[in-house]
Amino acid sequence: MNVADVMTPRSEVVTVEIPGTRDDVLEYLQERAFSSVPVIKATDDGEEFRGIVTRDALIDQPDEDQLALLVEEVETITADATIEAAARLMVEKGERRLPVVDGGLEGIVTVTDVIRAIANGDIDGTTEVGDLASREINCIYAGTPLPVAERELAHAGVPYGVVLDDDGDTTGMLTEVDIIEVARVVEGEDDTGDSIASQDDEWAWEGIKAVSGRYMPTRNVEIPVEPVREFMTKDLVTVNKRRTATEAAQLLIEHEIEQIPLVSGSDLVGIVRDIDLLRAL
Repeated sequence: MNVADVMTPRSEVVTVEIPGTRDDVLEYLQERAFSSVPVIKATDDGEEFRGIVTRDALIDQPDEDQLALLVEEVETITADATIEAAARLMVEKGERRLPVVDGGLEGIVTVTDVIRAIANGDIDGTTEVGDLASREINCIYAGTPLPVAERELAHAGVPYGVVLDDDGDTTGMLTEVDIIEVARVVEGEDDTGDSIASQDDEWAWEGIKAVSGRYMPTRNVEIPVEPVREFMTKDLVTVNKRRTATEAAQLLIEHEIEQIPLVSGSDLVGIVRDIDLLRAL
């Protein structure tokens, strides 16, 4: 099976065009719950693919408005490449979406497209998830203010946090998608107001002020200051180590999620991310 068999064709790919603004991208990411959007530029010779803009770029560069300066160059692939080749490239480069380019943009193939192929049995998925799961689990306390949690995800370099309650028990999941859905662009402000902890706040220490104050001269991405428990997914889907990659992929597709906690009885012992399933191909 080739990339052409599973990719989203160009006619169905929503793009943003240079010149453009960050607002165009933020609106798209919030509506579609995607992590990035392709960027194109119209030229005399036709449409030219320029790269992508990610949700991380929007949060990490809150004062940058010009779309051209937010664009990142990424790996691309051709439509006649195999799905396995696409999976290996995604794993090797840490990319969740590969633009399919042959002269111009022909489509997009994503981790989810590969996961769907595994779920459908189109490619091998017999490996047990216990052999694929990571034992290093990123966790977040349920009472953490959301701006602090966003920085924790960014510093950890992962798009999720398993949420723990006051007793250290698993109580939910927070993802980058949850955060971008409630983020908003603030215009013409010197700071983000409510996103700054007060001096009487239990969480008001210098580190939070430094990373969550986000003082900017004219523009900012404001993230609500309420605790993680207000935004997390509470009903968790879990798997045990004997489930196959195919079974895990089916759960990912059914519940529209990117990672599943690995449990042994009631104990959290690992995390199975969609990208982990690609490593078995």
